[in-house]
Amino acid sequence: MASSGDRDDSPVRGRSASPRRPLTPDNDSSFVDNLPDSRQLQAFGRKVTATAGSLIGTEGVSQHYHNALGELHRELRRPMLQRSVFSFAQTTPRELVRSRISVPEIQQRALSYLPDELLSNIPEDNNPYSLFQGFQASLPEEPSRKKHGRHNSRGQRLIGEATEEDDLDLPPSMAALKNHKHNVAHRLEMMGVRKHMCAAEIHEIDNKIANLNTMRKIVLDRLAGLELEEADLEQELLDVDNKIEDMQEELDDAAALAPKSRDSPPAIDQEEGSGDFMSESIYQKLPSPKTKRHKRPIRRISMPILHEHLEPGSKIKELQAHNDTITALDFDAPWGTLVTAALDDTVRVWDLNAGRCIGMLEGHLSSVRCLQVEENIVATGSMDASIRLWDLSKAEYAPLDNRINKDGHDEEDDGLTFENAEDAPPPPPPTIMQDCPLFALESHVDEITALHFRGDTLVSGSADKTLRQWDLVKGRCVQTLDVLWAAAQATATANTNTNGQWRQTGRVPDSSADFVGALQVFDAALACGTADGMVRLWDLRSGQVHRSLVGHTGPVTALQFDDVHLVTGSIDRSIRIWDLRTGSIYDAYAYDNPVTSMMFDARRIVTAAGEDVVKVYDKTDGRHWNCGPGVGVDEDATVLSTIERVRIKEGYMVEGRKNGMMGVWSC
Repeated sequence: MASSGDRDDSPVRGRSASPRRPLTPDNDSSFVDNLPDSRQLQAFGRKVTATAGSLIGTEGVSQHYHNALGELHRELRRPMLQRSVFSFAQTTPRELVRSRISVPEIQQRALSYLPDELLSNIPEDNNPYSLFQGFQASLPEEPSRKKHGRHNSRGQRLIGEATEEDDLDLPPSMAALKNHKHNVAHRLEMMGVRKHMCAAEIHEIDNKIANLNTMRKIVLDRLAGLELEEADLEQELLDVDNKIEDMQEELDDAAALAPKSRDSPPAIDQEEGSGDFMSESIYQKLPSPKTKRHKRPIRRISMPILHEHLEPGSKIKELQAHNDTITALDFDAPWGTLVTAALDDTVRVWDLNAGRCIGMLEGHLSSVRCLQVEENIVATGSMDASIRLWDLSKAEYAPLDNRINKDGHDEEDDGLTFENAEDAPPPPPPTIMQDCPLFALESHVDEITALHFRGDTLVSGSADKTLRQWDLVKGRCVQTLDVLWAAAQATATANTNTNGQWRQTGRVPDSSADFVGALQVFDAALACGTADGMVRLWDLRSGQVHRSLVGHTGPVTALQFDDVHLVTGSIDRSIRIWDLRTGSIYDAYAYDNPVTSMMFDARRIVTAAGEDVVKVYDKTDGRHWNCGPGVGVDEDATVLSTIERVRIKEGYMVEGRKNGMMGVWSC
């Protein structure tokens, strides 16, 4: 080894090729060859190599080391070599690559480049079968091959059948059996490949579904944020409108006062004002309390659509609305205005978008049994035998951004969730709804149990066994319909006990059911369900019963119709769908408990039937399912409160319970 090191050391200055090429990675010319003054650099490299070889040797290490360092120092003092090293140090990596790689190769590498984000998401390939096996398994089999188990083509023999050389020494029957065996074994193998391909495809679809669900959740969160920003912009627009109105009022007041100030001398104004109270000019310039308040947007400019894209049965909100059983509720639009009434003798107005109570409608002397919300107008029927109408567009309250105090609590919280009412914050001031009452309708002599209005016509049903039609423009009763008289007339006309006769069902006592359970009016048509289980269709122009629908065996508690069908619910635990064109039953289904409330929209029928869930019937596919707080709760768990009232509009459902709780759901 030492002699080898001596041989390597002697021809350092020569130009002959050395067997060791430390600076060349392969047999091609090094990138150093492309640099100027490459000879000096090659010589410098050989010196370094020789120095390392001498250091490895066992004899004369120090002498060779000193000689090599001396020659190295002498070489480094040469100006040409210093310039070469300096120019090499200033060469950028891009110039080195360009001098080494051709332009087409650089372009090909740029086109085939993949970022790290794509490389990190490459799915793992755990497929035990090759691409050729998958393609082979996907080819259709010929019917003759399936039936006879043999084919004479060369391609099939290449796959796995016995060759002719194997069949030379065997009888034909044995060869045929062996061929059939190979064929069946091959088909079995292909079946395994196909099964694995199907499993891999199902796994891929599952991954895609999971990714799509994740993307859907992200988009839903984005939509929720957009709707919150939209509500803020509408509130800001409302504030600007209020400021414009206030400024316009100030300008009008200034314009009205200007002529008076020119006509009257200032001394006379001051002398007159020094008497009773203050001068007229100063008094009229005082700000009105109404100009300092903000009106709430009863009808939103753009309607939210988030609930339409939520999973059916998703809970949106849950609030403690009252301290007692909720007797009636209704809302104008999804995320709009909700009005609830309960046996605690209160009627509350809610902002569904903010999830807060914004005021109370005060005026009834007893509990409200029925109500309806139509845009800004609210009609309430009470146990005090009166009907009151309210205009919510006149409601005034503080803007939403002032509802949270410094402790993080709602400043207008009504204290329903507090055990001790003294610790609760004060309720909303009564001035919020002080301008909402329109007028009262007082002609019934007993409690109001059902009402419905459309346009300028309102019809009410009472425990005094009468129906009354009201003109909302004049504010007075224009017609009274006696239900008992109509039943007696129908009995006398038909002379039968099956149509129009008042009959007791025997299922419940008379006192437990309302005489008029539900009604609905449309132009001159009126549908009314009563305690005898009859559904009567009235013509308001003549005041006569046009048709009676017989089918329920208990008092009717809920009723709604459209252009074709009429849906009714009863204490006999059934829901019946009637065909208005023929008067016959189109469909019917029953529940375990009496039906207390029912409503339908374009797709679903929702029913409150004495349980802690709302019974939902999908009219499009005929599917029944449950929605509400009791879904998924074990039977041994704590019993939840019974749902008494339910309303639905455009897939947005609100339910009221016996304990005063209120829930909002996507249905």
